[in-house]
Amino acid sequence: MVPAIARPKLEGNIAVGAGRQIGFAEFGDPQGRAIFWLHGTPGARRQIPAEARAFAELGRIRLIGVDRPGIGSSTPHQYPNVLAFAEDLRVIADTLGIDNFAVIGLSGGGPYTLATAAAMPERVIAAGVLGGVAPYVGPDAISSGLMNLGSTVAPVLEVAGLPIRLVAGTLIKLLGPVASPALEIYARISPEGDRRLLGRPEFKAMFLDDLLNGTRKQLAAPFADVIVFVRDWGFRLDEVKIPVHWWHGDKDHIVPFAHGAHVVTRLPEAEMTVLPGESHLGGLGRAEEILRTMLEIWDRDGRT
Repeated sequence: MVPAIARPKLEGNIAVGAGRQIGFAEFGDPQGRAIFWLHGTPGARRQIPAEARAFAELGRIRLIGVDRPGIGSSTPHQYPNVLAFAEDLRVIADTLGIDNFAVIGLSGGGPYTLATAAAMPERVIAAGVLGGVAPYVGPDAISSGLMNLGSTVAPVLEVAGLPIRLVAGTLIKLLGPVASPALEIYARISPEGDRRLLGRPEFKAMFLDDLLNGTRKQLAAPFADVIVFVRDWGFRLDEVKIPVHWWHGDKDHIVPFAHGAHVVTRLPEAEMTVLPGESHLGGLGRAEEILRTMLEIWDRDGRT
């Protein structure tokens, strides 16, 4: 049996442009310091560990998960580059009455986290990245087998993206009844670190809740991510002027550890925490540590 996972305290959609909206989910203390948590690829707004949700209550954190366009109830939209996401997050923060905030991104959420930090240094206090994707083109680029594949399929997605997304969405709906055993199969073929994490009931519950809610209507966001990840991101890593803390498993089988180390060396103010023996999802098992780190940086910054 998979335990139930608590629903968000507040969940809804925010208009971010003409005919576009983005979904969000809030956890923790509504009066606390705001931290946005950006999901991986694939993922949606509820991809936040139970440990993070619980600590948000204790630590007086307003913890907010944000969909990217084309997942959950968010309107499908193709950003011209990664940086363009930051303007949507600016609108979301304004609408929610948030002035200053920290931002955390898992895997595919990492580039968008750095983009937000680069675009809004006057508002972003700190950034946390968990096994984040590295640039594929430009002066900050590093070679990537996964992104090589992405660059091959990206032109196809741009031309035939709609039918591919519709087929993918239909398949996810058909797989809904067998999502739990499918996740168990994925866990069995994953490296040891991810297998341990996916074997924990609370993580399985979180992933299933996020998957089934986020993909209930559509599954366009992962394809849109692939397209922008292999483009120029629209900013350089040395433009990220705020403190960044990076967590990365040294056995990561999806985003190699060397990629995280490469990005950290190019960021002006960054620190790396190596997760020994952990793979791609290892950072999710450090949720309380990650949130504490964001608060510690915030305390040193002095902004309210």
